[in-house]
Amino acid sequence: MTEPARILVVGGGYVGMYTALHLQRKLRSGEAEVIVVTPDPYMTYQPFLPEAAAGSISPRHVVVPLRRVLDKCKIVIGEAESIDHAKRTATVTTLATEEEGTGGIEITYDELVLAPGSVSRTLPIPGLADYAIGFKTVEEAIGLRNHVIEQMDIASATRDPAVRDAALTFVFVGGGYAGVEALGELEDMARYAARYYHNVKPEDMKWILVEATGRILPEVGEEMGKYAIRELRSRNIDVRLETRLDSCADRVAVLSDGSRFPTRTVVWTAGVKPHPVLAASDLPLNERGRLTATARLTIEGTDHAWAAGDAAAVPDLTADEKGRECAPNAQHAVRQAKVLAENVLASLRGEPLKNYEHKYAGSVASLGLHKGVAHVYGRKLKGYPAWLMHRTYHLSRVPTFNRKARVLAEWTLAGLFKREIVSLGSLEHPRAEFELAAGGEPPKNK
Repeated sequence: MTEPARILVVGGGYVGMYTALHLQRKLRSGEAEVIVVTPDPYMTYQPFLPEAAAGSISPRHVVVPLRRVLDKCKIVIGEAESIDHAKRTATVTTLATEEEGTGGIEITYDELVLAPGSVSRTLPIPGLADYAIGFKTVEEAIGLRNHVIEQMDIASATRDPAVRDAALTFVFVGGGYAGVEALGELEDMARYAARYYHNVKPEDMKWILVEATGRILPEVGEEMGKYAIRELRSRNIDVRLETRLDSCADRVAVLSDGSRFPTRTVVWTAGVKPHPVLAASDLPLNERGRLTATARLTIEGTDHAWAAGDAAAVPDLTADEKGRECAPNAQHAVRQAKVLAENVLASLRGEPLKNYEHKYAGSVASLGLHKGVAHVYGRKLKGYPAWLMHRTYHLSRVPTFNRKARVLAEWTLAGLFKREIVSLGSLEHPRAEFELAAGGEPPKNK
């Protein structure tokens, strides 16, 4: 009897989770063992992060527990530090190895699925690392919600006009999905919350969107992008195109057009870059640091290695122009994962592989409660119909029936009752009160 093949899946995001899910459903008994290495025990459904930040969805319903969904796989919570594909080994650090101080462990494999996703792309801007916050994880989304409400509390209580002005100025950098949707939802939430502050009005707040190019939301097309700008500006949101953030040192946002805004809130959503583990492997990368993949989702020139999603440059066979790659978004990632899993199975069984082909269907984006834009299959929608399509589409795509039912229930209840406007910022420092009681120093908020 031959030993079962060992399939190592690096990453627990869209591609990693869905690939492992398809594999565990279709693998024959004893055919292969699937190991998933992921830094978090859950998969984050990122399109719902803006609604989680606005309080429309509970944070626990934005994530999918991997151990429950992938019950036939082995889940290893840790970071893949390096990969030596020539030796078929991956070096992984876990919480246990950190406690033991023994360094990373080596995991051997027969087939490798690389889907570590991407990380925030930052620039050497003064003050960025000290004061800015990203918007890529559920922790960042909830932290940002707490922070915005706390700034309103500061503005309501202070007698210093400079402190009040800085607290009520919110700067978002990046005009893609993350930046526009986060700004739209949070501005909507803050404007609603202002009715409960006797001395803070919506017009007192400054919301600024900074985008280095000449348009926002390029995925929904130029016409819908222009509509989104008009919609945001009609809410007194300052949209600045062809503008960059030059500095945010000393809590002052300095823009390339010369504007200066004292602010306590800078949200950085200006793009992503490949995960560092790709550079720490012996696998071929393109000029942007992504894995050079084939249409079959194998890694070019390499046997027994597969890739998809943000980490891979997958050729788009449906594009009119040659050499075009699939966009690194969830729409492609989920579909690529299914083809990737089927090709891994076909490879194990000596069957022919198939190409990944999917014509981009379009995009939807939320601009706040009951507001949105959409460009799907050539049809353009805006306002309430686009917002409804946004919710319907993502409800259909969020993994598991359990999550679908919970999200739908929360949306229904949110429509019947008032918004929650409570900040739970103390959750970020759960031991603070005890440490203070024990004679320690209180935590310092940035």
